[in-house]
Amino acid sequence: MHRSASRLTRLLACAAVPVILTVAGCSSDSGKDSGSGGDKKPGASSSAKPSGKASATLEKAAFATLSDPCKSIQTATVDTLVPEAKDKNGTATKSNDLTTRASCSWNGLDEDGLKGSQYRWLSISLVRYDSHASLGSANKRAEEQFNKQVETAKAAEGAHDVKVEQAGGIGDQASSVVYGVKKDVDFFNTTIVARTQNVVITLDYNGAAYEGAGAPDQAKLLENAIAAAKETVASIGTANQQQKQPEQQASPSAQ
Repeated sequence: MHRSASRLTRLLACAAVPVILTVAGCSSDSGKDSGSGGDKKPGASSSAKPSGKASATLEKAAFATLSDPCKSIQTATVDTLVPEAKDKNGTATKSNDLTTRASCSWNGLDEDGLKGSQYRWLSISLVRYDSHASLGSANKRAEEQFNKQVETAKAAEGAHDVKVEQAGGIGDQASSVVYGVKKDVDFFNTTIVARTQNVVITLDYNGAAYEGAGAPDQAKLLENAIAAAKETVASIGTANQQQKQPEQQASPSAQ
């Protein structure tokens, strides 16, 4: 009897081993599942992991200011585009924030006696955009405005024979819109819309002939407008570089 009892004890002990291993294995699996979303309490990992994607950081605007539009082109350029300008310094339009929106215009009547007179008018408008969480990046906003300005120029009141072309070599993108307008005389208009980073430039240039003078050369008007637009783009880069220099001088030198 003693021998049978001992044998029975050993059999029960061996039979219990798989049960213990099984329980241990379930505990181990349970531990793994708790870290990967298995058998876990509701909301247990909500504080450990963000539920939504982090919002993308918007790029910083390339240009923080505008150039003075009345000084964005050289005096010699003004003389070429608007001979006998009433004010070579231009007439600035009032603005509440000249770092965001500014414009300037020139006009003049070049009289040539019996050969008649040539009238010229030039306007340069600048608009700068910043990145905005709900509106998008500065460059994207400027690109949208660029497209709107091209469409506006194409739909000018009284415009006829409208011709739109890409204008290469002016900022990041540019288009020329050439058309005629019939008033008391024929006006020949050229609009250059250009974008350099987060700034949109709209340059309007038109001419008309009076008292028997020959009509303005449209090709020459376009050529002059493109040259002025290129100067304006360059002036924006220069203005922002000049703004950075005082800031760099004021900051402590790196040791």
